[in-house]
Amino acid sequence: MNFFSYPDRDMLAMEVAHELIEDLSNALDHQDRVRFAVCGGTTPGPIFDLLAVAHIDWARVDIVLTDERWVPASSPRSNAALIAARLLTDAAAAAEFYTYYRETDAPDDVITELTDLITPLLPFDIVMLGMGTDMHTASLFPGASGLTQALQDDAPALIAVSPPDVPEPRISLSAAALKAMTSRLLVITGDDKRAALSRTETLSAKEAPVKAILEDTRVHWAP
Repeated sequence: MNFFSYPDRDMLAMEVAHELIEDLSNALDHQDRVRFAVCGGTTPGPIFDLLAVAHIDWARVDIVLTDERWVPASSPRSNAALIAARLLTDAAAAAEFYTYYRETDAPDDVITELTDLITPLLPFDIVMLGMGTDMHTASLFPGASGLTQALQDDAPALIAVSPPDVPEPRISLSAAALKAMTSRLLVITGDDKRAALSRTETLSAKEAPVKAILEDTRVHWAP
């Protein structure tokens, strides 16, 4: 893990966006298409705003979500809706975006279909992740059904999970899929999350799922 800190969140957003633009540009120089996995939540919004206007060849970028709540895009809890509103605008509107949600009761109903959808994209190249104070990343939550499978080295790319104490099931990239990416960034804010990150040193990946992807990850933090 490489740790970078910034004096404020505006500076963090600018530096992370610059780093991602550089990663995307370098990858586009060496391959026909680049696969970029992005998280939802509140932290990445300003980063997406900066990425959206970047002058790179977005038409050769495939964007996937690290995870999704099993809600339609009309829901304010939809990660796909966040990506559409904050990233797939301006220049980045030319990117190809792969969504997960289908009109079924649970992701288990279509997990095979969705796995087949993204398998041709593997391995992904670049990922931006977040982390909660409970040390979850993507939708790999402590105590979630599906977590044991998601942490296995031979896990499929997508796992249907049901975290405790949340209103809906979710779908998530597995730890194996996340670890296979060439460039991996974890973006966190606040003293509580920095403290949580420190606690991972004494915990297992089952207790702190983010620990499964920390090796060789660039962690960016601001208060």
